[in-house]
Amino acid sequence: MKLYSLSVLYKSEPKAILLKAAYDVSSFSFFQRSSVQEFMTFTSQLIVERSAKGSRASVKEQEYLCHVYVRNDNLAGVVIADSEYPSRVAFTLLEKVLDEFSKQVDSITWPVGSPATIQYTALDGHLSRYQNPREADPMCKVQAELDETKIILHNTMESLLERGEKLDDLVSKSEVLGTQSKAFYKTARKQNSCCAIM
Repeated sequence: MKLYSLSVLYKSEPKAILLKAAYDVSSFSFFQRSSVQEFMTFTSQLIVERSAKGSRASVKEQEYLCHVYVRNDNLAGVVIADSEYPSRVAFTLLEKVLDEFSKQVDSITWPVGSPATIQYTALDGHLSRYQNPREADPMCKVQAELDETKIILHNTMESLLERGEKLDDLVSKSEVLGTQSKAFYKTARKQNSCCAIM
């Protein structure tokens, strides 16, 4: 699970305007990083332009998923992640980032803003913190703990069943031993009774 890009854009009529973005392209080779970053920016703008106001969507591109959220005030956010990254966590991140951004950056600057002029520095922190969705999102953390507990319970139940089978084997063996010991006792009594008469 990996996040590659987190972008905040403004959806204007002819074109979407990139306001601020954070990228993690460390998994790509050094010579590919700038083109990958440009492609992510282009894809983010294109997805926002083609999305309706007040909508959320996930678009699959090869092994990547682009999650987009366009608010009714034309502020939009895009997360580009691998296909394993949970959609719910991505949309939670987008909602949180867009709420923070709208509180810190005046809406008058959105239509004319650019990454150089917008003063919002929290994107890099959000991008690094949400790399591991289990740590960043409480619901994922609880789900992971539930999955671990479920595995432990399954193992415990299997060992109990195995123990139960072993106990059943011991009980059946003891029953066989019990009947054999009764037969031995009767035989020994008969043998002893003939010796006692003499």
